[in-house]
Amino acid sequence: MFELIPFDRRNRHMAAFDPFREMEELERNFWGSSSVTSAFRTDVIDTGDAYKLEAELPGFNKDDIKIDLDNDCLTISAEHTEDTKDDAKPNYVKRERFYGSYTRTFDMTGINTDSIEAAYNDGILTLTMPKKVEEIPASRRLEIK
Repeated sequence: MFELIPFDRRNRHMAAFDPFREMEELERNFWGSSSVTSAFRTDVIDTGDAYKLEAELPGFNKDDIKIDLDNDCLTISAEHTEDTKDDAKPNYVKRERFYGSYTRTFDMTGINTDSIEAAYNDGILTLTMPKKVEEIPASRRLEIK
């Protein structure tokens, strides 16, 4: 009967049951405290005539990052591969670095995709994406026949 409501020993009172917290704790216990996600963090800044996308990709070489443009979708993908040059495997005491791939896709509606520029410096991928110039149709007067 006492298991129905969790007891918080630190505050010496009954804590409110939060099923979402319980699920997050279950996930943390199953996958470990350093959960690995397939996405990376980005910031998008509106500079007026363009958008500037900054993506955190620390530890990647420039050759490990691929930027693909398909119609109105821009996909950034990066992949770490395990270095297998040595035949002898190291005797790890603890290993926290993850080898895997990361991918994000962004909608490019309203972007001039022909003029996108990319730079990678100090673990930050920066894309400068100019906005499309809206073509305002010329006004004209029609004659009545």
